[in-house]
Formats: sequence, C-alpha cells, structure tokens
Amino acid sequence: MKPVEVMSQDTPWSDIPALMLPAYGETWLMVGIVMLFVITLGGLLGIVLFNTSSQGLFPQPALNRSLSWAANMGRSLPFLVLMAAIIPFTFWLTGTTIGIPAAVVPMIIAGTPFFARLVENALRELPAEVTAVGLVSGGSTWQIIARAQLSEALPAIVAAIVLNLISMIEYSAIAGTIGAGGIGYLAVVYGYQRFDNHIMIATIIVLIATIQIIQFTGDRLIKALKPTQGAASS
Repeated sequence: MKPVEVMSQDTPWSDIPALMLPAYGETWLMVGIVMLFVITLGGLLGIVLFNTSSQGLFPQPALNRSLSWAANMGRSLPFLVLMAAIIPFTFWLTGTTIGIPAAVVPMIIAGTPFFARLVENALRELPAEVTAVGLVSGGSTWQIIARAQLSEALPAIVAAIVLNLISMIEYSAIAGTIGAGGIGYLAVVYGYQRFDNHIMIATIIVLIATIQIIQFTGDRLIKALKPTQGAASS
C-alpha cells in the first residue's frame, strides 16, 4: 500500500500577523501575571531563606531546612510533569484545566522556588560586612534587608528577574499543550498539528527575537546598576 502523504496547509504570510499578535498578547498576559506572583512570593522566600541561614539576620536552622526542602521540591520536577501532576489542584483552584488560568498556577509553582533560590544566592554573594554594618548602625531588620542587602544585591536580583522571565516565556510555550493560549498554543495547534510551516517559522522567529530583546535589555540595565552600586558602597 502506498503511504498517505500529509499535505501542508500553510497560512499565507499576509495572514500571519492576525494570528500572531493576539497570541503574543496572551503570552505576555500569562507571563505578566506569573511574574507578579513569582517576584513577590519568590523574593520573600529568598530573603527568608538567606536570613534564616547561618549568614542571616535571624538564623533558624530548623526553619531554614524546612523552607530549603520545600524550595527543592518545587524545582525537582520538569515543568511538563509538574503541570500534569497538579491538574486536580489547578482545577480545584481555578475551576478549569485549560486556558490561561490553568497555565498560570503551575507556572507560579515552578517559578517561585526557582526565583527564591536565585535571590538567596544573590544575597549569599554579598560580603558579610554589608549585614554587619547595618547591625552596627542600629538599623531595624527591615531597614537592613531593604537598604543594605537588597540594595547591594540589586544587579544580581535584576539578573535573576531576567533569567526567570525568560524561563516563564519558555514555560508559557509548553503550557500551550493544554490550550493555554499564547505563542505555544499557536505553534502546537497550527504549526504542529496542522503542519503549518509558516506558523511554525513565525513563532520560532518571534520567540527568539523576544528572548534576545529581553536579555539585551536586562544586560544593559544590570551594567547601568553596577557603577551606581559601587559608588553607593564607596
């Protein structure tokens, strides 16, 4: 028997923007919601992880071990596996297992411990004198964290945000497999399932360009912060 040849149904290039622009907007909506939670929750968790360690302001070994274990658990599973594993929780929380709400939940769960570890590492890289000077000057715990630790670690934290943002865009593309919308959904439904080469090429170009712009902007911002950081320290 002669094998059946699958014919590609490529979308005309002139029609690509009409499909791409709404999908691109959905991707940024998804990523924007996720990053709001990730930076807030992950930042707080990273601060607590560092300051409950032996180098921190309020060492608590038992609490630090518990939080560290929880953060490691959140980073242990590949995103696709995590997304599938927490479907019952996602449904309980959002009432659906498809669309942007269903994608946001696993993305937050995956991104928060990742960002927390990056913030913790950024604070660990600071000289011990940063915290010591804050204590000697009589600053409150919040003042030392905000004006000494976070201020001095700002370039590294911005780098962590950039890295996490890129990861969330990648996760949003994976979330397209559950009908979450965005660039990933467009690539799966049109590019893969319908063998639409034009859509696949367009989504690849858009994703590459987006990541390059984010990385370039982040690098410039980090470079701009470092001299200010050094001048403030001196």
